[in-house]
Amino acid sequence: MIRTCTHCGSKNRVPALHLAHTGRCGTCKKPLAPVNEPIDVDAVLFEQITSEATVPVLVDFWAEWCGPCKMAAPAVAKAAESLAGKALVLKVDTERAPALAAKYNVRSIPNFAVFRDGKLQWQQPGVLTQQQLEQAALGGG
Repeated sequence: MIRTCTHCGSKNRVPALHLAHTGRCGTCKKPLAPVNEPIDVDAVLFEQITSEATVPVLVDFWAEWCGPCKMAAPAVAKAAESLAGKALVLKVDTERAPALAAKYNVRSIPNFAVFRDGKLQWQQPGVLTQQQLEQAALGGG
């Protein structure tokens, strides 16, 4: 995944394995903070991140046309910010990745899931609060 340094603007390739870690910019050597926002993913990036991440991965299955998904989006973004370094947050557009949604039996959206070591650990449809999302991601489901 390519991350842009907030200090110098350089683009840095960060492996999925290290997205939740503080890294260092290859150009200016300043710290690259852990990802603190939801990551839009396709099926390939989804599989890569969920299988390689060293922290839990919270996934928001959503679609652009979905009103409740839009209502949940601010809580998802705040959870991603709060969970930086402790968990990653992915967004899967079910319209662009229908096979991925089908693989995890997503029948209604929004639908949230937590993966650890590439395995589904928890899943729940419906709008959830930021606190509920964070609890689910950190194991309190």
